[in-house]
Amino acid sequence: MTSSLIRGRPRRAKAHIRVRVAHAVLGAVVGVGWLVLSVRTVVAEDPVPAAPAGTVVSAAAPQQGGTSTADLVLPLLAGVAALVLAGYGYLRRTRRARTRTTPGTVSAAPPAPTAADTERQARTALVTADDCVRTSREELSFVQRRFGGPDTEVFAHALRAAETELSAACAIWRRYEQGIPQDPVARRQALVGVIGRCAEAGRRLDSGAAELDLLRDLEGPGLGEALETAEGRFRELTGRTLTAQDTLTALHERYAPSVLWPVTGYVEQAKDRLVFATARLNEARQTADRDDGERAARHLRAAEGAVSQAEILIGGVERLATDLRQAADLLPATLTGAEAELAAARRGGRALTRGELHARLTHADTVLAAVREERTTGPYDPLDALHRITRTVRRLENGRSGVVSAAAHLVARSSVAAAEEFIAVHRAAVGPESRARLAEAIRDLSADHADEADTAARAARERAEQDVRTHGTPYTDTPSAAPGLAGAVLGGILLAEDPDAGPPASYGGPETRSRRHSPNPP
Repeated sequence: MTSSLIRGRPRRAKAHIRVRVAHAVLGAVVGVGWLVLSVRTVVAEDPVPAAPAGTVVSAAAPQQGGTSTADLVLPLLAGVAALVLAGYGYLRRTRRARTRTTPGTVSAAPPAPTAADTERQARTALVTADDCVRTSREELSFVQRRFGGPDTEVFAHALRAAETELSAACAIWRRYEQGIPQDPVARRQALVGVIGRCAEAGRRLDSGAAELDLLRDLEGPGLGEALETAEGRFRELTGRTLTAQDTLTALHERYAPSVLWPVTGYVEQAKDRLVFATARLNEARQTADRDDGERAARHLRAAEGAVSQAEILIGGVERLATDLRQAADLLPATLTGAEAELAAARRGGRALTRGELHARLTHADTVLAAVREERTTGPYDPLDALHRITRTVRRLENGRSGVVSAAAHLVARSSVAAAEEFIAVHRAAVGPESRARLAEAIRDLSADHADEADTAARAARERAEQDVRTHGTPYTDTPSAAPGLAGAVLGGILLAEDPDAGPPASYGGPETRSRRHSPNPP
């Protein structure tokens, strides 16, 4: 403490000396000025003549109309003194501002981002890139239906490249969630890698957005054909929606109630999207008749997004019915194959102790017996039955026969599809965790790791549902909200950037997906 005070004294002493010197210099300047004024006044005055009698004249009064030297010197000295004081004050303030270290000082350089800032940026980048890929895939389906493959291959190639970058970003993020790597610097570099991969995915899509707009020409003659394409898909979906409702009724009568869980509410949501699409298609026609091409293009793109999501929802019901039928057909052979695996394990487990093997064989016998009883007495859930059998056989660590492996693959494929459908139609509420788990499930399924794919897909669906519950449904408290608006925002069809729910999402990356009108042709 003492040394600190001692070190501080010379600095303050020097500062006081500088102040005193400045004051002395200023006093000297003023004193010299007054002396000069007095001398020049005495020298410059003429001798005072004797005044005539009867005339009273003041010797000190200047002549009328004359200018003395004092009148010129005094303002000059006052101005010089003011300049000296102003300059000295400016120098002191400048020096103090440069050397001050108090909290009030604002640094010119922005603060370095923290680890939490980088993680938030990576989360946002991952969600945005995934949304851009999904939206681009949806619009491209309409473009391909109208123009065919050769004219749209450049856009499909950009989309595949973006999907590759996004998959790599999801893999990095997934390892980051698992604590890999552990070093703080390496973890931050991993997040930077996620951000970079997502940026590259967006750049791939942004690069083709303008060319796709020129191909579609939605603000010109191309709008009419695009409307016909969208209306054609809309009419097809209307018929499929009625059929899907009948399909759900049949599934409910044939199987256990649990089979409908993956598609609960899908038909109702599909109808909601179609109501929204109907309104937007009509508005697109009306605005096109008024020669408002920009607004017509926006309405058309919103309608296309709604039709795409209605197709995903109805397709989910149709896909589930197919999976259940295949599972029911495969179940008898799977039971037989599982019995063979249990017999092989009884002859000698490869990696289990006798006690572990006995416990797992007992559990497997119980599971197989329960599945047989459910299948006989009904109703039952074929996919759940296959899931239990394949997991039980896997726990024996004795390998699996071909039919049991095929059953595991069917279960995993159905779980991945269910997670994909749910995230696609609720993407405005879904965070990066479920998207990364879904990407992991897709990779595992491609590598024939059925059990891992099934586990990851179920976790992705569960987390996505939690995100939706936390997020809630937008625009439900707005009386003037258009029919289907809440679902369109929740599904990411509209980007919710404005009070009217904002522009529709379109093919492109972060820089172009919310564009409001097409560029003019060159």
